[in-house]
Amino acid sequence: MSRKSIPVLVIAGFLGSGKTTLLNYLLRHNRDTRIGVMVNDFGAINIDALLVAGQVDAMVSLSNGCICCEVDTEDITDMLGKLASAKPSVDVIAVEASGVAEPGALARLVLSADDPRFHFAGLVLVVDAEASVHAQHPELAQHVRVADLVLLNKSDRIAVDQLAELRKQVALPNPKAPVVATAFCRVDPELLFDPVSRPRRSRHAEQLSFDQLLEHDDHDHHHHHPSYQSVAWSSERPLHPRRFVSFLEERPPGLYRAKGVLDLGDYGDGSRLVLQLVGRSLRVERGTWGTAERPCTRLVFIGLDIDEATLAAGLDACVVTDDDCPDEYAALSVLRYVQSDDIFHDEVMFQ
Repeated sequence: MSRKSIPVLVIAGFLGSGKTTLLNYLLRHNRDTRIGVMVNDFGAINIDALLVAGQVDAMVSLSNGCICCEVDTEDITDMLGKLASAKPSVDVIAVEASGVAEPGALARLVLSADDPRFHFAGLVLVVDAEASVHAQHPELAQHVRVADLVLLNKSDRIAVDQLAELRKQVALPNPKAPVVATAFCRVDPELLFDPVSRPRRSRHAEQLSFDQLLEHDDHDHHHHHPSYQSVAWSSERPLHPRRFVSFLEERPPGLYRAKGVLDLGDYGDGSRLVLQLVGRSLRVERGTWGTAERPCTRLVFIGLDIDEATLAAGLDACVVTDDDCPDEYAALSVLRYVQSDDIFHDEVMFQ
């Protein structure tokens, strides 16, 4: 059996925005998910690597160079491949860019690494809310345009009205990317990746690690993080592939991830299609329906401030009707995202 492709989450942001804080938070609150990490810091000593090395499951680092300037596709494929092949295996890979890395270039590098062991799973941009209130970085809008999710970190340090205005300004270049206000980059890990269930050891023999003790301490102090929405939708009737892809390309604001199985009925080839969407990145895997499994579409949409009525109405409009005509090429709308061709060709993303 082939090994499952591992999602690669890219974490970007200007110097001091809180990228390493986010990474450390995810590592401490991983909920049994094994996280591999690739970090780089623009300097002779890789400080970020030192900060995360004590709690990471597998790690590679690049010192004295910006990852988007000094690394080519072959290099990043090799580094990500090492993490994807680590034993015991990791469930997700987080790439923390240096504060001078250009997010669009970094995302392109991961996307261009055509390797079945891993795949691009979104770009999270961390923004210093406190600094941005006083003077926004001249390249902030450009970075927001390519982000799938924006974290307004240090939002607890500014007034409520300032935060509301900043969220509006940050959202202008990319209205469909969710903007989440955080303090110390506390965000629910399940917004970023799926948790993994593993058998627990016997509690009689189990001793809490230092990081687990820290997590318990966090819970005792009631450190809350922004919650996310999870909206389920299903259909017993097939979906029209052209209308469905158009719906995803014009996805509702606030939608960050979607996952599930897809039935194209007579427009498809009978395959059970497994869909994974992160922002504008779409990945589809072919499979077969189980002998006792009735073909249908079952999807879960994850994000913040999603208009559930608008979401449901858009999906309902994708259902095949008796008035739809045969179209032998319609399935290509979805099937072109199978395997390596896993991103919408949207000019906004890498502009």
